[in-house]
Amino acid sequence: MEIKNVLLLLVLVVSVSCSDNKMDPAFMGKIEREQISVVTKIPGTVEELLVSKGDFVKKGDTLAILDIPEVDAKKQQAEGVLKSAEAQYQMAIKGATDGQLKQLQNKVNGLKEQFEFAKKSKDRLNKMLQDSLIPQQQFDEVYAKYQGAKNQYDAAKTELEEAKNGGRAEQQSMALGQKLQASGAVLEVGAAEREKYVIAPQDMSVETINLKNGELALPGYPIISGYINDSVYFRFTIAESKLGEIKRGTKVKIEVLYKDSEIINGEVTLVKALSSYANIATAYPDFDMQQTLFEVEVKPTDPEKVKDLITKASVSLKFNK
Repeated sequence: MEIKNVLLLLVLVVSVSCSDNKMDPAFMGKIEREQISVVTKIPGTVEELLVSKGDFVKKGDTLAILDIPEVDAKKQQAEGVLKSAEAQYQMAIKGATDGQLKQLQNKVNGLKEQFEFAKKSKDRLNKMLQDSLIPQQQFDEVYAKYQGAKNQYDAAKTELEEAKNGGRAEQQSMALGQKLQASGAVLEVGAAEREKYVIAPQDMSVETINLKNGELALPGYPIISGYINDSVYFRFTIAESKLGEIKRGTKVKIEVLYKDSEIINGEVTLVKALSSYANIATAYPDFDMQQTLFEVEVKPTDPEKVKDLITKASVSLKFNK
């Protein structure tokens, strides 16, 4: 009987000792990582997949190659328009070619001879008019021909001068605008051409490949999905009644259950009320107010220690009184 009493006393002492140092009840949660999806902005068929599920890739690695035949056709069109616009701009800056200048010079020379002949005829008939040898109407007809020859000669000289000095400022500006527009089209096609290569935007693990070779990739459709490396956090759902001891910045301990309850230090970074529907928010006589559930996120203080943790594995949250 005395031995039994001694054993009961020892059990009671051990229980009291443990109760003095025990942790609050654990809150169950999950290991999470930030998700990322890789999409294309231009439709195309999958020509080749360069990764497999479970692979770890670096930022800038090529994940897949798409076949976009429309890009090649648009590239040729854009380059042709650019060459044409460049030629138009150079023509506006430099003016006419040597052959065109020669033609204009010959035109000016011919009109000059006609003008000089008309001037001589006008001067001769003017003297005859003063001596009353011809009627006024005959002189007026010759004078009109003289004015026409003079105007044509002046216009040809102006045309030749413009050809030598290049186009007008407005023409040059218009040609420059067309050139810039064509250059923009080439750059746009270049950007579209780069969409043939599906590139990893960040260091990530490949978890899901949604398309196979030969299938059509539509704009915005996730071709490859995965998790961002170095983005591990722990997510818990905690009732309002248990939230009193938790706030942003609280230092906590995370127990990883599948790794023999390994302890990882962390810090609470988010406390957010979860969305709910038709909650009772007013205390009526026949109803009790419902508690709000809160999402709690914990970031590890040592990111290197959690790199190899399995996503969606269970963990528990512990904190001291």
